[in-house]
Amino acid sequence: MNGIMAGHARAGGIAIIDFGSQVTQLIARRIREANVYSEILLPSATQADFEALSPRGVILSGGPASVWKSRAPQLPEFLKSFPCPVLGICYGMQLLGWECGGRVAAARKGEFGPVMVRLDRSSLLFKGIPGRIRSWMSHRDAVARLPAGFRATAWTENCRHAAMENRARGIYGVQFHPEVIHSEYGKEVILNFVFNVCNCRRAWTMEAFEKEAVAAIKERTRGRRVLCALSGGVDSTVMAVLVNKAVGKRLTSVFVDNGLLRKNEGAQVVRFLRKKLGIKVKMVRARRRFLRRLKGVSDPEKKRKRIGTEFIRVFEETVRSIGRVDFLAQGTLYPDVIESTSTKGPSATIKTHHNVGGLPKRMKFFLIEPLRQLFKDEVRALGKALNLPKDLLWRHPFPGPGLAVRVIGEVTEERLRILREADAIAIEVLKSSGQYDKVWQAFTVLLPVKTVGVMGDERTYANVVAFRAVTSSDGMTADWAKLPYDVLSRISTRIINEVRGVNRVTYDISSKPPSTIEWE
Repeated sequence: MNGIMAGHARAGGIAIIDFGSQVTQLIARRIREANVYSEILLPSATQADFEALSPRGVILSGGPASVWKSRAPQLPEFLKSFPCPVLGICYGMQLLGWECGGRVAAARKGEFGPVMVRLDRSSLLFKGIPGRIRSWMSHRDAVARLPAGFRATAWTENCRHAAMENRARGIYGVQFHPEVIHSEYGKEVILNFVFNVCNCRRAWTMEAFEKEAVAAIKERTRGRRVLCALSGGVDSTVMAVLVNKAVGKRLTSVFVDNGLLRKNEGAQVVRFLRKKLGIKVKMVRARRRFLRRLKGVSDPEKKRKRIGTEFIRVFEETVRSIGRVDFLAQGTLYPDVIESTSTKGPSATIKTHHNVGGLPKRMKFFLIEPLRQLFKDEVRALGKALNLPKDLLWRHPFPGPGLAVRVIGEVTEERLRILREADAIAIEVLKSSGQYDKVWQAFTVLLPVKTVGVMGDERTYANVVAFRAVTSSDGMTADWAKLPYDVLSRISTRIINEVRGVNRVTYDISSKPPSTIEWE
């Protein structure tokens, strides 16, 4: 049992079936922002999975398949009786049309990008929304003939059935994507389904989650001891405070200095946790053993898995010195879970996070991951409910594998030195210029290439550092930050002047998707 979930706070929400859309997570975000719980399930989810959520409604996501193809994902068997209201989006609408006896076919003209949509405002989905809106489309297939008992409730120039409904059966579909920010009034469409059709209550708050999670952790551990894996970041710190509230003296927090931390970070983190938060922390120095495990390794997945395995080994050895510990608590988040597995629908694994897919299959601990179903902004809201200081809660995210995934290629002491110095300068400039709190995350990356330069009238052949800064709300999507040119200039100039071994700095201007925030 990995997750410790709050029962009443999540009951009566919305279940989302993921058919492979790259923006399924945005549906969950839009709903949770309205204080209603939502969770993403597999097309192969069982009735028990469904009933465990006790949802008031279901949303079917988009996806790349065509419903008539043999391997296309299908509606879960238990949903075919439509036990609660259903909203299909894009592929989800086509699947509903197909399942209910309509006809789905490839249109002569597809629709990709912004499209003007005319709405029938008598539909509950479009209550309080103008009759014409610009929405985001991404389809060639469409419902060519409506099932019996359905009516069209939206139209475009090339799509006769841009939305459909059978109000008596509680079945709704939209061909456009209301979950993306490019769709005008998209959030209102989703919330009309949540509140006007499903009659959900606003019960999903971090105060409610905290109360129920503490009770669940107590019930789960039943007086036994817990080992807490601390990194000093927002996620692990919020997790530690939450678990500490539940188990008190039965918690042993361990901070591992693996040699992959930022400049002076190990000492700063331990001092903060001990003095500011009053958490008893055992510091383990393991720099050499981690670097040995990473010697000669360039593949990012191998890095993550080796780091994850070594973390567990360190924890197991630590336990021998403190006595029996049955549980390992981690700060795993929902984006970690989604990106690390392909079990949430027929979509691809993006990368393995060391505290999800990077763990060894056999461990001597039971896992407790109380934040496993939370997005980053929800973790910060939980931290606020736990009265954690603002400067901690708004600290930029830092990956579990640390600088190992920011040194592209093999990790060595010298390459880590270069990256640490460059990163410290970049963050210092951001803070002094007032830009640090305006971006979601900023960091430097050391590239596995060298370039020619001129320094002091002499030819150089030195390393390239990339600087990345992004804006985001939850880390699932992100855009590159439009930082002032003078700030970028100061970062570049100082890194080249002050970090031995660097003669070029670049700025990463790619968004997520298609790129991830971290380079590895």
